[in-house]
Formats: sequence, C-alpha cells, structure tokens
Amino acid sequence: MAPRRICGDFDCSGEDIERDRVARTGCWSHTERVLLTYEQVRAYELPATEGKRGDPRWPAFARRYGFDPRRPVQWEVEALEPAELRRMVLAAVDPYIDRDVLARQIAREEEQRRALAAFLDGWDAAGGGAPS
Repeated sequence: MAPRRICGDFDCSGEDIERDRVARTGCWSHTERVLLTYEQVRAYELPATEGKRGDPRWPAFARRYGFDPRRPVQWEVEALEPAELRRMVLAAVDPYIDRDVLARQIAREEEQRRALAAFLDGWDAAGGGAPS
C-alpha cells in the first residue's frame, strides 16, 4: 500500500500528525510529508511565525532542526504562493492518478453538462425561464 501523503504546516504539531495518523488509524505503515518540509521552508525562504508556547513537542523539534528552544516558531503552508502550492500538491498526487478512470469521468461530466444545457435551452424556449 502506498504511504499516506501529508500536507501541512512545518511545526512540531504538524510533524507529529504523521506519527499520530499511523498510530491511531492502523491504515498505513508510514506517512510521507510532501509539504511543508524543512527543505521547502529554506528553499522558498518562507517567513516564520511565532509558534505555540507550551507545546510539549517543541523542545525535541527545536533540537532536531537547530532552533532556539526558548523561541517556538512555525511556518504556515499558506505562505507558499498559491500557484506553487497547487503545483506541489498536484505533483504529489500525480503518480496515483488512474488516467483511464480520469478520462472516463471527464467525458461523463461533459456529457452531463451538454444534457443540462439542452434541458435549459428547452426550458427557456417553452417559456420556463425567469421573467424579463
């Protein structure tokens, strides 16, 4: 089974989501963080915000990444440019998309759009549209 892909903030709580999902669900043997990672925070030079004071996970997180344990910080996934965030999410799920199923679904939706448009055209022609 493929790992569960995780997207979220880069902070001690967000990082713990990975461990927690595996422990509580029993559905996956591991998770894979696709964003936001420490490497992405650095590569995109994202601004830090004040972290959650009193979070018991902060000291270990700070040691792991070399942060000041007295000054909790975090990085929000929303700090990425929307177009880049979209690109990164799509790249993370792309390997799991069944292109045949997707093509059939897109064709089905287009067929439904045409049927709805034809119905509305008939409705308007019969005087069922909104009054002028």
